[in-house]
Amino acid sequence: MNFVKFQPLYQERIWGGNSLKSQFARPIPDGKYIGESWELVDRPDAQSIIVCGDMSGLTLRQAIEQYGAQLLGPAYPVKQPFPLLVKWLDCQKPLSLQVHPPAGVAVKLNGEPKTENWYIAVAQPNSTIVAGFEKEVTREIFKNSLRNGSFESLIHRVRVKSDDSMFVPSGRIHAIEGGVLVLEIQQNSDTTYRIYDWDRIGIDGKARQLHIEESLQSINFKDVKPNPLRTNNDMQVIVNCPEFCIRKISLNSSLRPLIIEAEDQPRLLHIISGQIIEKKSRALLNNGDNVLLPFSASFIFEAIDNAVVLVTENFIR
Repeated sequence: MNFVKFQPLYQERIWGGNSLKSQFARPIPDGKYIGESWELVDRPDAQSIIVCGDMSGLTLRQAIEQYGAQLLGPAYPVKQPFPLLVKWLDCQKPLSLQVHPPAGVAVKLNGEPKTENWYIAVAQPNSTIVAGFEKEVTREIFKNSLRNGSFESLIHRVRVKSDDSMFVPSGRIHAIEGGVLVLEIQQNSDTTYRIYDWDRIGIDGKARQLHIEESLQSINFKDVKPNPLRTNNDMQVIVNCPEFCIRKISLNSSLRPLIIEAEDQPRLLHIISGQIIEKKSRALLNNGDNVLLPFSASFIFEAIDNAVVLVTENFIR
């Protein structure tokens, strides 16, 4: 069994652009502002479709139900959705100021918890994100700041550059403020509570819905000045949390290849830059690709020249 590749699901967003076309040569139609490319998803309303190998044409859900032991290991409950959702975000304008609910709050609000990580593949000069607060605040102080328009003095804004990584646990207030191409690796959830949307109009010509009360129940008001990780060029763990672990690995033709052993655990492989080749099958992966490495298979990946990849693991425990 080889790696599993999927057809991207493109989503128009008011803050999107054409970076997926310019950076990865994706066939994005002219005039479309694609903000999200769902690279791997297993949800009732959205399914990745496999585009290679014997499982070509199957949805991820169908593949798990038919080949679950090979893909995810013999102990994985095949009726359970795949635990992660992987997206490229082309953020050319600011996203809303938002928060995702922690698990305990999500249950009360009929939502889903979402912890995620942003790997910033490309950043324009002076790009910024919002994450957490400048200092600890109370719920009432923040609520009042939303009413009187002074909330921007309370939130923590920080510059980011290419190859930064930002961990965004559930409960962290956050926003991407434009000029970046981001790989988002997250829990399989689509619950987002908007706090503020910069007084703009959506694609449908209407103001997008805000979720103030849900947000106030979800925000961690003690979350002060979290900063992005400035990653290096060696092998590095960029995040290790209960939901997943992500490693960054730099490869070149003179270095030891990336070796993945069979029957250890399933993994996801993300090509941030460059090209790599799987030694046994001679299958090529290009920058921007995201693939599932099945539990039952082993792999040897080598760089064509220089490449940067991420490996996501420990999402099944």
